[in-house]
Amino acid sequence: MQSRQGIRWLAKPFVFFSLIMLCKIYLARFVLFEGSPGWLPLLTDFPAVLAIFSLIEWAAPKRKFGIYLAADLVMTCVYFAVIMYYKYFGVVVTYHALQQVGQVTEVQGSVMSLLHPYFLLIFTDIVLFWILLAASRRFRKWRKGLSGREPRAAVVGVLVAALAICLTNVWQSRASMNELKKSANMGILPYETVEIAAGAKDAVAAMVSEPEEPTDVTRPAIAELKGITEPVSPQYQGIAKGKNLIIIQMEAFQNFLLNAKIDGMEVTPNLNALLGGTVYFPHFFQMVGQGNTSDAEFVVNTSLYVPQHGAASQDFGDRQLPSMPRLLAANGYDTATFHTNDVKFWNRKELYRALGFGRYYDKQFYGTDDPVFFGASDEVLYDKTAGKLEEMDKAGKPFYAQIITMSGHHPFNIPDRKIRFKLPDRYRGTLVGDYIEAQNYADYAIGQFISRLKQDGLWDDSVIVIYGDHMGLPIYSLSDHEKDLMKEIFGRDYRSSEMMNIPLILSVPGIQGPKTIEELGGQADVFPTVANLLGVPMGDQVIFGQDLLNHPSNLLPERYYLPSGSFINDKGIFVPGASFSDGTFYGLGGQAGTKSDATEDQYRRALKLLDMSDRYVKSLPKLD
Repeated sequence: MQSRQGIRWLAKPFVFFSLIMLCKIYLARFVLFEGSPGWLPLLTDFPAVLAIFSLIEWAAPKRKFGIYLAADLVMTCVYFAVIMYYKYFGVVVTYHALQQVGQVTEVQGSVMSLLHPYFLLIFTDIVLFWILLAASRRFRKWRKGLSGREPRAAVVGVLVAALAICLTNVWQSRASMNELKKSANMGILPYETVEIAAGAKDAVAAMVSEPEEPTDVTRPAIAELKGITEPVSPQYQGIAKGKNLIIIQMEAFQNFLLNAKIDGMEVTPNLNALLGGTVYFPHFFQMVGQGNTSDAEFVVNTSLYVPQHGAASQDFGDRQLPSMPRLLAANGYDTATFHTNDVKFWNRKELYRALGFGRYYDKQFYGTDDPVFFGASDEVLYDKTAGKLEEMDKAGKPFYAQIITMSGHHPFNIPDRKIRFKLPDRYRGTLVGDYIEAQNYADYAIGQFISRLKQDGLWDDSVIVIYGDHMGLPIYSLSDHEKDLMKEIFGRDYRSSEMMNIPLILSVPGIQGPKTIEELGGQADVFPTVANLLGVPMGDQVIFGQDLLNHPSNLLPERYYLPSGSFINDKGIFVPGASFSDGTFYGLGGQAGTKSDATEDQYRRALKLLDMSDRYVKSLPKLD
């Protein structure tokens, strides 16, 4: 008798759907919050589920199986999206990412490569229920028999208790800077709800008030926050005056690739050789956000920071941005940007107009021959671009050409015809091995381009800038075996300080290499560094970067790939917890680093710099 009552109790929709959701909560938290206490989801995520199901019991009709199933599906989709997004970006996705839904079809290969089969288990119950509804008369009869409501007093009691716990968790975690810790302590569903409410509040505030003129955002104020002083006579000023500028942004190219060897074989022989005659910055870091490659284009060309949420190309594409193309055009330069993908991808058409590029070349120009991932190969990119650069050079005025590569794009499954690197067996079939093959091909292609530039006489008549747009191997996407492979390459654990580290290489007429500069730098520093070399005055133009050839220290605020409040200083990377006091410090170059290597003053100044950049961009005039 008792066993029958137990079965009847478990068969209640409120009970068995709650148990199902509890299993899904544990799956999501296992992926996101490794090492968190096993009891914590019962106090964070589970009360939100109980609150939702209590509302269904209180307000829904007697026959409510379908409503429970719909709620199950919606919550499951949220958990699944959180899992998938975390595996690449390392952050908890929010509604802001809906802006990027249109990009998913372009990068479906990347998305599918992150899909571990056990993630799909989260949909098992939903699939099973739909099959049974379609195929089993007995199940449909049982479903119809699930009528009636739970006792009203019990439902209200559970609802009040669940909401009280949720609100307490939200209140206690509201001031946390670290989004991962905030979502872990609030619970995923409450965190998503709080983000939606905050976004709605900001949207209303934006509608009822005009942005204030940011009179405090000035070059001297920024320099003071960064702790730098502009030199009276900058070193190398105008050393390349009147020369062309060629910027090559390499897809997913990390710094560790340079001079790396796998069983004695060089991964990047062409770039390694290039280091022998150029200026190299080994402590250079990405500063991108949700827009990845397009964000790198934005930061490099404006020396501004990416938005807190969304891609710069989408959030700022309607603004008239003070930029490198505009400044150089005002000083007699022809400007163009080159990318083999469709210009509509990541809203680039609007971004290039906002940046003031004279023209762009995209998929329509490069065609679909020799495809790699979602565009023509790097070999096609460089070959056709070289022809255009010759035309621009013959026009008799200096030019600025931005070249965006793509063959090294995640998930790095380049065609067999492009593979030139013989991987050892232990690397085969791994993300690390695929990455090595793809970047070895990228090195081969750029080697051909360098030879072409030298052959055409453009190499010695141009400032060449080469850097990576963003990391290629997210720590959170790697299996234990892949982490061991990275440890083999580095000789130490692969950490955030290695993941965020990209190379910067400068070839400058008048500066004899090899020259290695150990000072810290980030993508926002490219614009002022290049402007100094070309002898182009920036006047009072607001920039948040600095000339890397004239400043011995730096402070880089980071967003998105690291929690809010994170920054990089000359000694390493600081990542806050709920605040500065419980943060973690990762030293550069494999150094352990200690908490004392970062200061609370730097933490506050980094946050202030981000705020200043946000307010400054919002104040810029919109394009006609």
